[in-house]
Amino acid sequence: MSERPIPLNPLQTLIFSSRWLQLPLYLGLIAAQGVYVVLFLKELWHLMLHATEWTEQQIMLMVLGLIDVVMISNLLVMVIVGGYETFVSRLRLEGHPDQPEWLSHVNASVLKVKLAMAIIGISSIHLLKTFIAVGNLGAPLPDPLPPGTVVYTADGVMWQTIIHCVFILSAIGIAYTDKLMAQASVKNKAH
Repeated sequence: MSERPIPLNPLQTLIFSSRWLQLPLYLGLIAAQGVYVVLFLKELWHLMLHATEWTEQQIMLMVLGLIDVVMISNLLVMVIVGGYETFVSRLRLEGHPDQPEWLSHVNASVLKVKLAMAIIGISSIHLLKTFIAVGNLGAPLPDPLPPGTVVYTADGVMWQTIIHCVFILSAIGIAYTDKLMAQASVKNKAH
């Protein structure tokens, strides 16, 4: 027998309905994902046109750029789907063959950890691109610099590495805090 919902007073109804104000935000993120699709296709086309002219290092940097776009798009999907499911309304995808595995047990804590891991993955790609590109760090620069040239400094590389490590420590802290909260919840239910 199903339970009947408890009727809400007008203030409760207004407060609960305010979650729908997030809908335009998620629709905006879907549009942003469309921009990333266009960017990916543009970069892929650029790679295919110039692959025979470029060095292996240039191709590797371009491929890492494509991977970066894919990882950011994956992050957008997690935020759009997981955020909507968690904070706005159920998607009711149970039994759908394309339902993401992680969606069946998504909540704010799971979403935080997944987002932190995605950010670490994106940061890792950026750091790897930097490490590949700085093979000649400290070499004299041509004057004038060719358009689109990225200049790396030892301080810039150091700070990028430090920021990446902070992302990792933050993710570990989030995961540990969620683990402690889950253990406390189990103990409270036992009493």
